[in-house]
Amino acid sequence: MRAILLGGGLALLGTLFGTRLAIQVLVARGYGQLIRDDGPTTHHTKRGTPTMGGLVIMASVVFGYALAMVLTQTEPSASALLLLFLFVGLGLVGFLDDYIKVVRQRSLGLRSKTKFGGQTLVAVVFAVLALQFPDENQRTPISRGVSFIRDFSWELPLALVVVWVLILIAGYSNAVNLTDGLDGLAVGSSVMVFAAYTLVNIWQNNQSCATRPGPRCYEVRDSLDLAVVAAAITGASFGFLWWNASPAKIFMGDTGSLSLGGALAGLAIMTRTELLLVVLGGLFVIVTMSVILQVGWFKLSRGKRLFRMAPLQHHFELTGWAEVTIVIRFWIICGLCVGAGLGVFYAEWVAGA
Repeated sequence: MRAILLGGGLALLGTLFGTRLAIQVLVARGYGQLIRDDGPTTHHTKRGTPTMGGLVIMASVVFGYALAMVLTQTEPSASALLLLFLFVGLGLVGFLDDYIKVVRQRSLGLRSKTKFGGQTLVAVVFAVLALQFPDENQRTPISRGVSFIRDFSWELPLALVVVWVLILIAGYSNAVNLTDGLDGLAVGSSVMVFAAYTLVNIWQNNQSCATRPGPRCYEVRDSLDLAVVAAAITGASFGFLWWNASPAKIFMGDTGSLSLGGALAGLAIMTRTELLLVVLGGLFVIVTMSVILQVGWFKLSRGKRLFRMAPLQHHFELTGWAEVTIVIRFWIICGLCVGAGLGVFYAEWVAGA
């Protein structure tokens, strides 16, 4: 438990103070956000705001986790290291996208195929490695099953496991990326979901099959160490929100959104709660579905739009809602989804117990 508190606290301090320095460096270099011309006109006032703040989040998480391990004299687990690999790897893909935007002064960075190729490479390497390194109970960091709150009884062939992991990682990293359109929206929502996963990991550790065998125990490896990483991401995101809240002094960019979304998927896979993330991360799912519905309706109706603009938050902007109002109401929706997800998680254990 000390490691969890240390990881979260140190990561929070890292972004709370480190982001201020990052803003100064990025402003001095002229690394400002480019704004799409087809977006809400109110966003043009944000042109030039420093971006790539996700680098501070990534550095703070790694720093917080590493120092927590040193101070508690705990050896890092394979699960935590793999999750950090996924987190940082996707963040680097996002960094390349952001860097191209600011250097070439355009609103589009990596080509879509190149960006997806980078996400695919990181996800596949993660999946293959996470199926290795069995512990003394022959449990690997991820399983070959599909899960809701625990694995279903059937398993997937190895190739399909990799494909399934890729779908989850690409889906949620892009979902957080789509949600990151208003000041504080994505990172504030991420705080809630990662905090929920911190609690889930602590509970799974307390009810682990290794220490409390029974019909409703959890076959999750390194759950306490995963809680340290989840707490570090929660703290880092919370500290960054101080600077990213409206009016934002810095944006996290694709560097932050891809890394946070990938880490969410990684936690869901490693905690055997893959389908539960649809509930816990319900806001991200809703925003992503708005884009899918918009594109599908546009093609089926030959040019008509279901929303004024997608993702969904921009639709409400164009109907006249203030940005702060949208963010707070979406946070409320996210909180309700997190509460519902934790309720389902606990109710399943109570019913089984």
